[in-house]
Amino acid sequence: LLSHFSSIGFWGLVNNAGISTFGETGWLPMETYEKFADVNLLGSIRTTLAFLPLLRKYKGRIVFMSSIIAYFTLGNGIYAMTKAAIEKFCDALRLEMKKFGVQVCIIQPGNYARSTKIQPPLSAEEIWSELSEEEKAVYNKEYVQERANFFNSILSEGSANGNEVVDAMVHALTSPAPKARYMVARLKEKALVFVCALFPTVVMDSVLSYALSK
Repeated sequence: LLSHFSSIGFWGLVNNAGISTFGETGWLPMETYEKFADVNLLGSIRTTLAFLPLLRKYKGRIVFMSSIIAYFTLGNGIYAMTKAAIEKFCDALRLEMKKFGVQVCIIQPGNYARSTKIQPPLSAEEIWSELSEEEKAVYNKEYVQERANFFNSILSEGSANGNEVVDAMVHALTSPAPKARYMVARLKEKALVFVCALFPTVVMDSVLSYALSK
């Protein structure tokens, strides 16, 4: 693969692959955590390492698909943890690549669930059937149904304008002066990130707890 590209040049790499799911921490087995880390985090690292020699040689671009969920979580902590990890990997890589003329960009979309279909609607019955006996002793079906309804409502509110994210990716790849981060999100989503970044954690926890209680 590398020998093939080395004859024609190599400019850009976009790490876009990702999977998502919903569930409180104890609801998900260790195998699911491992799968998410492997796809969302290690998958991007694998492709980056594979193409790094060519990207350095041709002073190319590396674009990573993160999410505003790297800053906070609303029932999908497993997805948020992988995006937060990608952010830190990119921060290190961006600084290291400056001396080679390679630019590293992060795309941070808001809720585009209707565009990407990354997460199908969740069935409370399916979630309940997969819970361990220990978790079933702590929670009840009504609570699981409430959480599923909440998360499904978030999915249904997702933007259908996926082209907005694609435009950011194109800009990151082709602009003479690409941004380090492209936050492509609605105003209320940006406001949540703003609160998370600038206010004490207790404030953000109160905001998210209120949202989760609705």
